[in-house]
Amino acid sequence: MVGRIRRKAGLAEAEARARATDHAPPVCALCGRPLGVRVEWHHVVPRSEGGTDTVPLHPICHRAIHAAADNLTLARAGTLDAIRDLPPLSRFLRWIADKPADFHAPTRRGRDAPQ
Repeated sequence: MVGRIRRKAGLAEAEARARATDHAPPVCALCGRPLGVRVEWHHVVPRSEGGTDTVPLHPICHRAIHAAADNLTLARAGTLDAIRDLPPLSRFLRWIADKPADFHAPTRRGRDAPQ
């Protein structure tokens, strides 16, 4: 339990440092819109597949990624550019582009998503 608390505290400190040193508003790594109050961190390559790098996302963008692709597909893609090119995410990104930063809606698994 103590390790989990330390990791969360470390992530919060790193996020605070990043925000303090960066004068530009942070943006979502997937859609490019400014981040709102809630931020989730996504492993570009899933941890179960050996990934370590994380990027900040809107909660709705994070859910859209996981609704569109399983971990193996994400690991094969390897980059956010490749993930953006997945057909369900391409449609999602066009739809979300003009929404406000804290916009949220239910996320459903797309027709083209692997089961």
